Amino acid sequence: MLPSIGSALLLSAGLAAAQGVAFTDIIGTWSSKSNSTLTGPKFYDPVNEKFTEPAHTGVSYSFSEDGHFEEAYYRAISNPSDPKCPKGIMQWQHGSFQKHPNGSLTLVPIAVDGRQLYSDPCTYKNAIYTRYNTSELFERYEVLTDPYHNISRLNLYKWDGSPMMPLYLAMSPPEMLPTTTLNPLTTSTPGGAKATAKVKRSELPLNHNVINKRTPEMQRPDQWWWFGVFLTASGSVLYYFF
Repeated sequence: MLPSIGSALLLSAGLAAAQGVAFTDIIGTWSSKSNSTLTGPKFYDPVNEKFTEPAHTGVSYSFSEDGHFEEAYYRAISNPSDPKCPKGIMQWQHGSFQKHPNGSLTLVPIAVDGRQLYSDPCTYKNAIYTRYNTSELFERYEVLTDPYHNISRLNLYKWDGSPMMPLYLAMSPPEMLPTTTLNPLTTSTPGGAKATAKVKRSELPLNHNVINKRTPEMQRPDQWWWFGVFLTASGSVLYYFF
């Protein structure tokens, strides 16, 4: 469980700076080795509720000077025992972050905005598009110049101290979508009242709200998407080993 989630995690980065906790070294958009998965509108379109599949799997984090973050994940999970059954996950969320005096980072997303596209073709007929909301704690981080690539590298350490894959500075200032709430759950009616949006629950063993299931008319694009996931899963293994 993240420590002090609640009022402490809702403090602004400005308060952290006022307390003498600097974080300017982390500002920018950081991406994993493939430099293909990046935050911003090229990965997720909040207006049309659409993901754009990157050329390679990867992870990207962006941090802004005013204490906001954005993250993009694209993971293809191969299945050696049954190669025709790879899984694919695309995730996006944004919110605020805070650096604490002990060097740890807490990331608190805007709960209603996070999105996930999950596909498991051998278990579920269609890819399922859901809300996604996960707060994160990094025990510490370090920014250094990578001796091989000669560019800035960000090393993030998870809550238990285990390292994530290295991230490399892709751009500064960061490329991010607007940092305010993009898809609120309430909408205004002609009479001025607010109506709460209704969403169906998924049969997935995931604690997320289903926004959309691909319809039969979309199955062919879904098949092409899965063909890309299969190739990406195979290519990513070769890319990281050679």
